[in-house]
Amino acid sequence: MEIERAREDVLVAASAGLSTVAVALLSRVVSGIAVGTLPALAPLAVYLAYLFTRKGGPYGSIDTPRNWAVLAVAVGIVVLAIGATGAI
Repeated sequence: MEIERAREDVLVAASAGLSTVAVALLSRVVSGIAVGTLPALAPLAVYLAYLFTRKGGPYGSIDTPRNWAVLAVAVGIVVLAIGATGAI
C-alpha cells in the first residue's frame, strides 16, 4: 500500500470516527439531544462508502479524501441537529 493512500484513508477514518464519538458523547451529555445507536453510527457509513467506492475507476474532481472527511463531519452535525429536534 502506498503511504499517501494510507494517509488519505486515515484522514477519512479519523473524521468519521471522531464524528461518531462526538455524536455519541453529545447525545449522552446534552439533555436536549436524543440520538439512538443506529443514527449515531451514520458517519461510519460515510467511511464505508468511501472505502467501497474509491477502489478503482476514474474519479471526479470533487472525489477527494478531504471532501469525504468533510462529508463525514457534516453527517455527524446533521444527526445531532435532527436529534435535537427529537425526530430520531
